[in-house]
Amino acid sequence: MEHKRPASGSLAMLRHTLPDRRAVLLAACACWLGFALLVALVLSGGAEAFDAAGLVLWRTADGMPRGPGWLEEGVRDLTGLGGVTLRNAAALVAAAVLLHLRRGRAAAFVVLTVGGGWAFNTGLKLLFGRDRPDLVTPLMEAGGPGFPSGHAFNGTVVWLAIALAFVPLAATRLGRVSLVWGAMLLTPAIAWSRVWLGVHYPSDVLAGWLGGAGWTLLAWAVLLTARQARSEPPAA
Repeated sequence: MEHKRPASGSLAMLRHTLPDRRAVLLAACACWLGFALLVALVLSGGAEAFDAAGLVLWRTADGMPRGPGWLEEGVRDLTGLGGVTLRNAAALVAAAVLLHLRRGRAAAFVVLTVGGGWAFNTGLKLLFGRDRPDLVTPLMEAGGPGFPSGHAFNGTVVWLAIALAFVPLAATRLGRVSLVWGAMLLTPAIAWSRVWLGVHYPSDVLAGWLGGAGWTLLAWAVLLTARQARSEPPAA
């Protein structure tokens, strides 16, 4: 006969899985502080030297991208993970799986965080209205204002939100750590791909990554705190 894990056991596991709400809010504040510092640097012109050096670092003297020929295709594939189609498809699939597992609050967290993050990032782009770089020839088409990077911001929101939503369902500590660190390694790589392709300044993507992480952590603290997550029935 199959025995289900007692509810008290599941709650105890979640108690050690999810961090304290204050710690999450502190991390979110740290991200937004970094974002604010970048905004100040960009508006004052203090980021110009850093941005120029970061762009030309990935180009040869004649303006060609550094690295072997296959690298460009790989970077394009990587940047696609932060694009509209793949990231939104991933968010919808994740929400559907969470609903199937009777994790309605976690599914709502993913949908609301992703949708709200996209709207917030769009507003920031329109507010700052920063032009995209022209120091190097871009290796792909990209339109609209550049600060903060939409791929970096929205990609971070999607992949980090999915990881955080599934953390309580991981059976082992290794699984939980792997989910979070996987997102924390993937999202900076997506951000870097935008600089390598020449469609964003380094400060664009750094602001996008910090803003996306700050947005997601703030949403997690508000929508899916440890106490709220423990109130959900455990998945069968």
